[in-house]
Amino acid sequence: MKRRTLWLCCLTLSVSAFGDGDNLGVSGERIRAHVKYLASDALEGRGVGTRGEQLATEYLAAQLEAEGVQPGGENGTYFQRVPLVGSMPIEASASLKVHKGRTEFGLSFPQDFVGNSFAQEPDNDFDAEAVFVGHGISAPEFHWDDYKGEALRGKVLVYFTNEPPSDDPDFFAGRALTYYGRWTYKFEEATRRGAVAAIIIHTTPTAGYGWATVRGSWSQDRPEVKIEPGEAALKLAAWVTSEAGTRLTAGTGKSLDELLALANRPDFRPIPLGVRIRGHIPVKLREISSRNVIGRVDGADPSLRPEAVLFTAHWDHLGRSVPVNGDDIYNGAVDNATGCAMVLEMARIWQALPHKPARSALFLFVTAEESGLLGSEYYGQHPMVAAGKTAADLNFDAFYPFGPTRDVFVSGAERTTLWPLVQRDAKAMGLEVKPDAEPEQGFYYRSDHFSLARVGVPAFSIEGGRDYIGKPADFGTTVFQTYNEQHYHQPSDEYHDDWDVSGMEQMTRFGLRLGLDIASEPKLATWRKGDEFLAARGQSGVK
Repeated sequence: MKRRTLWLCCLTLSVSAFGDGDNLGVSGERIRAHVKYLASDALEGRGVGTRGEQLATEYLAAQLEAEGVQPGGENGTYFQRVPLVGSMPIEASASLKVHKGRTEFGLSFPQDFVGNSFAQEPDNDFDAEAVFVGHGISAPEFHWDDYKGEALRGKVLVYFTNEPPSDDPDFFAGRALTYYGRWTYKFEEATRRGAVAAIIIHTTPTAGYGWATVRGSWSQDRPEVKIEPGEAALKLAAWVTSEAGTRLTAGTGKSLDELLALANRPDFRPIPLGVRIRGHIPVKLREISSRNVIGRVDGADPSLRPEAVLFTAHWDHLGRSVPVNGDDIYNGAVDNATGCAMVLEMARIWQALPHKPARSALFLFVTAEESGLLGSEYYGQHPMVAAGKTAADLNFDAFYPFGPTRDVFVSGAERTTLWPLVQRDAKAMGLEVKPDAEPEQGFYYRSDHFSLARVGVPAFSIEGGRDYIGKPADFGTTVFQTYNEQHYHQPSDEYHDDWDVSGMEQMTRFGLRLGLDIASEPKLATWRKGDEFLAARGQSGVK
């Protein structure tokens, strides 16, 4: 009881140190200044392994150092080295040719297809039969297997992204997308099956975003974690347009809608497409020594100081890619200069607290999120604080500049024992915790908290709500759709001086308040019974 009282006293002193328990001294103008610099053209879209990375990571480290936040990386620095290999398709030479008997047609890059080789070799040639495998899912816990024991080694697998639709929460989580529906899983499973290449047929409903987003993301240098010699890897991981997909699957005699209907059936079996695909995918390779940026503030209790609350945001974006209206810099202002700016502000305030909470805090800015959560995955496997001693990960990724809301999204928090604390802190700030507005998009599996969840850490993102104060009822939904359709992963995701950053200020206060509470909890949190990440939490040493 004495220790619990001490923790609560430390928390009360920490929260009240700035006079206003709800404000905590958060500065919207500091957030604005960080976003403006990180999203400026000078950083050229913060591409991994570029001059933009150097400038962005040095800026983040310099800001931490200026505020007195300790280095939390390797060898007394603010950095954690992340070894990657960059792979850039040579557009003029990349080709796919589809052969059926004596007929042939070609698919051009990037009009008909985009993709890359994961093999980390300069020349990637293949000539193999193509097989349609539905959604490409093997999920024994849901009694679902799209492969049905077929031998697919050396084949080209063709499929849709997403997963079988359902309203049953016990079957692929109902409307909510699980990891089985993500493109990352599709390519991982194709590799495990021994496929030589894998092709996703893009449709906006199954992907959740348009072709422009796919083309922008997959047409530039793409980093991957360095593989070991002889390790299996796809010679091509690609997306094709729905028009190209229609031509590719024409031999089945079925439309894409009909093939999708078949893929949604549990009795689906792989369908040979009756064509061979000859691929020539030359790539330019480069070794990349990328880096995560980490700051640390020690906790007040010597016995709990080795444990930490983790705050994460990814610093990277897409760099320079396919020009749109003459602009080839993908600035990534919303995605994710905003999250970085907010985590920097939380680090500044945490360090300035005259009375620190019991546990320590780590402020982690990760690389290569846009390439498949690579920086956070690497940190999860090489943590500065072990997963079993990490109390939680609060992730911040993409915030809109339209002012404060009456609500907040914390999708995934309900799966952890932190849920009552999340609800309490939201209520104290006058925020309603809303359920995921687009569970079918699978956002939980698309940001860096997922990498921490996979190693057992209770992890989720804090996201701004949609019920904007002083705005029409449909304003939040409209601006989300507009951003997703017109600006997500596009050069138009830029900072403007007329941004209203008060919503970011609001979510920074909420994240800071919640983090302080978690840092003062008597026990480490875990996942609720039956959750997919509970076993990993047990393996990390937390019961």
